[in-house]
Amino acid sequence: MSEEIPALRRGPHGLKRVGGTWGELLAEFLGTFVLILFGDGAVAMAVAGLPGSGRTATPTTFFVGAGDWMLIVFGWAFAVMFGVYVAGGISGAHINPAVTLAFAVRRQFPWNKVGPYIGAQVVGAFAGAAVIFAVYNSAINAADAAQDTARSSGKALVTFSIFATFPAPYFHGSWVGPFIDQVVGTGLLLLLIMALIDRRNMAPAGNTGPLLIGLAVGAIGLSFGANAGYAINPARDFGPRLFAWIAGWGEVALPGSIPGAFSWYFWIPIVGPFAGGVIGVLVYDYLIGDVLAARRAQAETHPAGRAGKGAAGEGAAGEGRTDRGPFDEGS
Repeated sequence: MSEEIPALRRGPHGLKRVGGTWGELLAEFLGTFVLILFGDGAVAMAVAGLPGSGRTATPTTFFVGAGDWMLIVFGWAFAVMFGVYVAGGISGAHINPAVTLAFAVRRQFPWNKVGPYIGAQVVGAFAGAAVIFAVYNSAINAADAAQDTARSSGKALVTFSIFATFPAPYFHGSWVGPFIDQVVGTGLLLLLIMALIDRRNMAPAGNTGPLLIGLAVGAIGLSFGANAGYAINPARDFGPRLFAWIAGWGEVALPGSIPGAFSWYFWIPIVGPFAGGVIGVLVYDYLIGDVLAARRAQAETHPAGRAGKGAAGEGAAGEGRTDRGPFDEGS
């Protein structure tokens, strides 16, 4: 069911203010806000809500089996899906600075909008983390008390994990493995986004794109999540990380350090996704996009040979320019 809802703002001047870039920034803010509410909310449920509510064996019991990881994986998959549905019709629903940068590099997204988009995404992520903290504050306090780890100690890693990411112990504090993980994960994310939105390829029909992109994030979580929490989104990590630092988690949040475990980790989920996103879109365009363009050129040069219309003709008809993002109505 769909319907057309009358505007709250009265008069053309009020609507005009939000009809351009300002409206896109509002959409990016709200889409990222929704992303964090569902994503961080799923983690809060796993590590604080369920144990503290008596629904696990003990107040410190969580992740007793590999299947428990599914709660977080599906939480983030739904988070991305609904964040894209919220913002897609206005801003293209980047809700991820790595997507914004990659689209500026290869999808004609205006460079003068890159900074404002990223700012809106970080602010939305920060606001989402603040709401999660307000909702789960009692559960977080109970979890810290059950583990006898004060938030201010700089070692409350379990409850900090609600907000941001950190590397697995088997990296022994090295930044190399987690950095590669973030490059690969975000590169895969952008490659899949490109495949799903490219109308020359096998783009999904109707408005199922957000669902499939959410499932793509879920697949990345299932395949790579244990390494470093699969941030694959600088705003998703830095906005909540900044909030956690303000809220008292100390060095474990910023700069992201626990003696003997990892040190100055905060930059890895920022730089890694930026690099991986650009690599992912370039790989897609070089190995798939150029092939689709070549088939289009062949179809235009030899119009009589229409046997391959499903592969070339439909792609030519669907060729489009993406100014803002995957779900911009003009793409």
